[in-house]
Amino acid sequence: MIDLNPIDELARRLNDLVPPGLRESREELQQAFKSALQGGLARLDLVTREEFDVQRAVLLRTREKLEALEATVRGLEAAAPADPQA
Repeated sequence: MIDLNPIDELARRLNDLVPPGLRESREELQQAFKSALQGGLARLDLVTREEFDVQRAVLLRTREKLEALEATVRGLEAAAPADPQA
């Protein structure tokens, strides 16, 4: 799940940049900023930190297995007699 606190903070900061004459509808503007930011993030193809960490762990295990298999193949190739027909 995406942490919405930074979005709320950014919406507040954008709201603070609004000229004083328009600040009467401050809450509406802040909500509009927040909605626009959330909509923009929703269109992005983002993953949660948890999903990223799981995939990273899977990739590390796969890399370890690949390296072990490569070492096994090198060992088998070194132990195999040279093929005189090749």
